[in-house]
Amino acid sequence: MHVGNFTEPTVLLAIFGFIVTGVLMIRRVNAALFLGIASVTVLGMVLGLVKLPDSIISSPPSVMPLLGKLEFTGLFTVKAFPVILTMFVMIFVDTMGTLIGLSMKAGLLDQKGNLPEIEKPMLCDSLSTMAGAVFGTTTSGAYIESAAGIEAGGRTGLSSVITALLFLSALFFAPLFTVVPSYAYGPALIIVGMLMLSPMRHLEYHDLTDVMPVFTIIVLMSFTYNIGIGMTAGFVVYPLIKTPVGRIGEVPAGLWVLGAFSLLFFVFYPY
Repeated sequence: MHVGNFTEPTVLLAIFGFIVTGVLMIRRVNAALFLGIASVTVLGMVLGLVKLPDSIISSPPSVMPLLGKLEFTGLFTVKAFPVILTMFVMIFVDTMGTLIGLSMKAGLLDQKGNLPEIEKPMLCDSLSTMAGAVFGTTTSGAYIESAAGIEAGGRTGLSSVITALLFLSALFFAPLFTVVPSYAYGPALIIVGMLMLSPMRHLEYHDLTDVMPVFTIIVLMSFTYNIGIGMTAGFVVYPLIKTPVGRIGEVPAGLWVLGAFSLLFFVFYPY
């Protein structure tokens, strides 16, 4: 391992964006995340690192070449089972972990840490996932990056509707938005991730049966860049830690089911 190249302009701009965004948030400036992203993008243009778009408005690409092009051949076969199981566990656990994390940040969880009527956003995510497949787009669903919007103040259903309309309009402004480099919006996501560590203060650090599964989740999320893998590992480790020490009663029945599916995920995962 080695330290990144601090002589690279993009690295310096990313650090600049991190500091500026943090200062703006500390001073409680509205739209701090947006201003941080915009400032780095503009500096990138000034330094010649970001090319100006040839146009601002364009027609979105047609979905007709991929619309409804579904292939069911071989779906109900033994060979397809590991693939289906892997995708199901990854999407299900990823969505559940994302919903709980975002809801905690938005203050929507009850006193027991549960999201009331979680089946509703899960159903919405399922329908959007299926719709995305039918239209031939990438998977559409709940994403942890939505924490940036929550941190900016969006905590109601109306915020989601407005966001959806803005995403729809963004299809026609793709040339403009695609010039924003990763080192411009990366610092905003880093800061949001930092803020989402705050619930860890509620963790009982003297109880290793709770600390070890949480540590496993955080480490695997960080090094695999995948929420689903971290969550599934946590579902496996939690009952495995609780059972040998005589605290099996603390493992809910539903967690045994999730733990079994998660274990199958690691067994059939295409390493």
